[in-house]
Amino acid sequence: MSSKLKCILLDDELLGLKYVKMLCEQIAEIEVVKVFDDPVAFLEEASTLDFDVAILDINMPGMDGLSVAQLLVNKGVIFITAYKEFALDAFEVDAIDYIAKPIKKERLQRAVQKAMRQLKPVELNVSLTINSNKGKAILQFEDILYIKTCESDGRDKEIFLEGGQQLIAKNISLDKLVEVLPATKFCRINKREIIALKIVRFFGHDLITTQLLTEQGKPLELTLGVTFKTDFLDKI
Repeated sequence: MSSKLKCILLDDELLGLKYVKMLCEQIAEIEVVKVFDDPVAFLEEASTLDFDVAILDINMPGMDGLSVAQLLVNKGVIFITAYKEFALDAFEVDAIDYIAKPIKKERLQRAVQKAMRQLKPVELNVSLTINSNKGKAILQFEDILYIKTCESDGRDKEIFLEGGQQLIAKNISLDKLVEVLPATKFCRINKREIIALKIVRFFGHDLITTQLLTEQGKPLELTLGVTFKTDFLDKI
């Protein structure tokens, strides 16, 4: 079962709405339930929709995003706007975050992860079922330490577990693993690897030193990719 945030998008500018939707579709932790370009239409339908967070433009004709947010009950709110003077008002209505336009994917992703921590602090799933080189395997999240793409076949992933155990997950993508692993406990650090945050010992500009040991008995060092750095720093 996915732990994605379900979100509603509201912006009266259609181009801006399409752009934010495109960015959301590139972020694994979030699922867009519906988009609206009219705040009144959104409020008329809001009670029938299943969503966790609303991503709202503030400056809209007729009814602004601040007024909309005050009418939402038990829902998270992330504001987006080109007008920085609304920042204080945004946080007075307990907004999770406030993003100034033009919006960048990395900035939106940090806001989504902040919402995840506030709205989904308890991970209901505790295990992962995969096809492995040893047959069907049920892995407890707490036992997973490190995942890397196999050199021999990029479709397979080598998983390192507590107690020095290892197995090969067959034909599964890192994107799929990121989707099902608890976002607060795991992080993709480059195009080929995922780590449990608990194994991090030290980190620098582009290098992570872990508590795992190589065959030579030295700490395992991993590369922190530029594209994944912001996400890692935010989580750590």
